[in-house]
Amino acid sequence: MNTRIDTQEAHPSNKGLLVLFWAYVLIPLAWGVTNTLTQAVKLFH
Repeated sequence: MNTRIDTQEAHPSNKGLLVLFWAYVLIPLAWGVTNTLTQAVKLFH
């Protein structure tokens, strides 16, 4: 009798959702960094 619970079956990893989450985080972050650097270049000219 096998009583071990397979965690992959109980909670399948959804790679598409993970990619969507990281895109949701990284796109605004990259936009903010780009804007900050653009403003900093204007400040030092």
